[in-house]
Formats: sequence, structure tokens, C-alpha cells
Amino acid sequence: MRNSRNRGRRYDTEPRLNMKKVFAVIIAILVIIMFIYIIKGFFGKKEQETKTIISKSYFTIFKDDKWGVIDQDANVIIDPSYQEMIVIPNSKVDVFLCTYDVNYETGEYKTKALNSKNQEIFLDYESVEPVSNKDDANNLWYEDNVLKVKKNGKFGLINYEGKKLLDSEYDNISAILGTKNALKVEKNGKYGIVNDQGVILVEPRYDDVLLLGKEDKSGFIIKEKNVYGIIDYSLNKVLDTKYEQVYFVYNKDKYYVKENGVKKIVNKEGKDVLTTGFDDILQILDDSVIFKKDNKMGVMTFDGNIKINPEYEDLVQVKSGNLIAKNQNKYGIIDLEGKQKVDFKYSNIQYESKPDFYIADNENFESDILNNNFEVKLQGMLIDCNLDDGYLKMIVDDETKYYTFKFEEQKETEILKDNTLFVNKKDGKYGFSDKEGNVVIENIYDEVTVQNKYGFAGVKKNGKWGVVNKKGEIIQEPVYDLENYLVINFIGRWHLGQDVNMNYYNQK
Repeated sequence: MRNSRNRGRRYDTEPRLNMKKVFAVIIAILVIIMFIYIIKGFFGKKEQETKTIISKSYFTIFKDDKWGVIDQDANVIIDPSYQEMIVIPNSKVDVFLCTYDVNYETGEYKTKALNSKNQEIFLDYESVEPVSNKDDANNLWYEDNVLKVKKNGKFGLINYEGKKLLDSEYDNISAILGTKNALKVEKNGKYGIVNDQGVILVEPRYDDVLLLGKEDKSGFIIKEKNVYGIIDYSLNKVLDTKYEQVYFVYNKDKYYVKENGVKKIVNKEGKDVLTTGFDDILQILDDSVIFKKDNKMGVMTFDGNIKINPEYEDLVQVKSGNLIAKNQNKYGIIDLEGKQKVDFKYSNIQYESKPDFYIADNENFESDILNNNFEVKLQGMLIDCNLDDGYLKMIVDDETKYYTFKFEEQKETEILKDNTLFVNKKDGKYGFSDKEGNVVIENIYDEVTVQNKYGFAGVKKNGKWGVVNKKGEIIQEPVYDLENYLVINFIGRWHLGQDVNMNYYNQK
């Protein structure tokens, strides 16, 4: 029986759409979809934030004569069980390179890569190794975004995600000492250069090839049949391969070479610029050179005119027109006319180009910080010149103070914004306060370290060191004798090893 409410309407026998309800449903669906996207975006953002927050740093540990890995919270990731040191080329990436089955007589060994789940990765390769390098001070470091792999007896490159960057077809791949992101490759007895993305910069066709400067844009020194020349970044010939030696001294279009037993400076056309009046060339400037004569250093023009007599034990231009000089075993600063800008009274002077100032050290381990007008702006014992975060940390009148690169004093809480503990001193004893100055740890220690970026601080009492966490809780009573350690730093109960260049932590 038909519902009486529909009687008398048209299309009674056909279903009808209630448009208001339809629109309401559509709007409701759209709202739900929008809500889902908002929620997804919110949680996606939260997930990204969480990933950022929980990103880890990893460290090699040494215990009971075995090697393992911990994270920045001191959780043991790989148990100390390996006979050889585990290498972590990039502390921010969970790629740990292990060496095992070492035959010390033949030099043969095996390698494998593990992740933070202790799973073996990069299984397609016979070996996985870091690309090791050294800086000018002979400190060891690793290329932090590329690994050297071996397959079918040949070497190639991958990144830390395992992506192939360079086919495994080379007899060897090695670092160019002191240079980042450029590697030498060997193939069939010939050498070339690739960058850390696997891009071939110079095909392996030369008897040897080296970077002219510290980066590939400076060009390359090539060797063919025991003579040397230069090609530029675009592989165009700059100097013919006819020189007995091409030295790592150049400036713009001038190069220091040796031809027929004579050391000289030539231009990019190979024409002589300066051939006499020196025993060696140390630096090519815009219109002159720093030269050595009878073991003393001076400056002469390309015409051979002496601008600064060779009377200095050391001489280097660190900023256009300004030279750090050494005379009678003391350092000062002069200009290109030989005029003294800073007295010769320092044991060392170092120029920092980023903040544009000079650090001049005294024999009593204190430093003067000079601005670019050679005015002494700060004095004290320099603890840290942090170029990344832009501050100086100094001990002035027995107090630790912080300064910006504009030489403005700032509170520790303003500099170390992420820290929860701040050092305070009272009656010759040390403790910690929070950002508001509330005492977190009483002043009972003979010495403490600043809280590191992982939240740990060292505390010393009665000649022994212990550790507190970011909450000010004692996680290790002072038991460690670290008297002969150059740097005191902790990750949980693990303290930095005595050889800081190896960058490992132990518990002894």
C-alpha cells in the first residue's frame, strides 16, 4: 500500500533524490576527507619531527679488548665482540664496517657492513670499506657519504643507502690526501679522478693525476711518460706535459714548475714569468711571490724586484695584503711593504677567515684575539673557537666566558641554548644550575665539563671522573682515572679514548 504522504506527487513510482540531504552527505564526506588529510598531515609532520628528534649518532666502543658500537644515549648497538676496530665513517648513519678473519702474515682480511639492527647489509659485494683520508695535521678522517666496494675482484663506489655510484671496474680507488669529495681511480695501470657522486672528472688515462689545489675547479696535474703538465676542470690542456715537476703552488694563470733542472714560474702560455733570485717559491700572490733564499723568506715582484728582504723564518699571506711572519722565533704580522702591523711577540698566530680575526697565542697558553684592524679585542685562555655555532669560549680571570664573533660577551645559556645544565663555581668548587639559575647539582666537585650535545657532563672528585646526565642524575660515580687524557668527554658511562684521533669510547 502506497504511503499516503506521497499521494498526488509526480514521479511517485520512481525513486527521488533529496538534494538537501545529498549536499549534506557530500559536504560531510568532504569534511571527513579533509579531516583525514589534516590528521595524516599532522601525524606525518609529527612523524617527521619524531624522526628528526630520534636521529642518532653512533660511536665505536672498546671493552675487554673487543670492539662494538653504542648510540648517543649509550645504548649498546653492537656488542663488543670484534677483534678489529669497527669503523663508523659517518656518525649520523648506521653503517658500521667490521674487519674480521685477519691474516697478519699475508695481510688478507674480510669485511662486512652492519646496520643498527645488527643486520649485515650490502651483501652483493665481496668487501665494503671506508675511504680514509688525512688532513694537513695528519689527522685521520673518512669520506662521509661514499663507500668503497669490491665485486668480482674490482672496486667501485656506493653511497650509504647502497646506491651504486661507480661501477666495480677499477683496480683501486683511493683518497687524495687532504682533499674532500675527490678520489683517485686506477685502471689498467692508468689513473683518473672521480668525485664522491661517482662522476668521472678525469678518465683513467694518465700515468698519474693529482688535484692542483684543494678542489677540482683548480685543475689537475697530469703525468705522462715521466713528465708533467696541467689540464683544467674542462680537461683542456693548460700546460703541456713537458715539465720535470709541477708544484702545488699557483695563482690564477701562473704556475710553479721545474724544467731542465730550473725552477721557475710560467704563465698559462708556458712563457717564463720569474726564473731567478730564489731557491724556492712558497706562494704566488697577485703581483709578487713569497720566496725562499738561503733558508729565509721574503717577497719579490715578477720583475725580480725585492719588496721584502728575505729575513723571515716563516712568511705566509693569509689575507690580501697581510702576512703572518716569523722572526727570531716569534710571530707578528706585516703588510706587503714590510710594515709591521703586529709586534713580533707571539708563539703562534692563526687567521680565521670566516669570522675575519686573528688568534695570537702567547707562551703561557693564553691568546689575544685581534680584529681585522689588528686591535686586541679579547684576552684569555682560548678553549674553543666554534666556527659552526659562531662563538669563542675563553677563560678570563679564572672564569669561563663566551663571546660572539663580534666580541660581545654572552651568557652560557644564550650560547648553549639546547643545554639543560650550566656550570657554576662557588668557593672553588663546581656544580650545575638550570637555565633559570636554580641549583641542580651542588658545588661539590673539583672540576666538571660542559654538558655535551648528547646531554652528558663529566664530574671530577678526588682525582677521579664520573658522569651526570641532562637531568643532573649521577649515572657513574667518579671512578675513572683520566689524568693522562687530552680530552674529557662522555657518552653515558663510556669515556673518550686516550687517542682522540681514533675517536672511540671505553670503560676503564
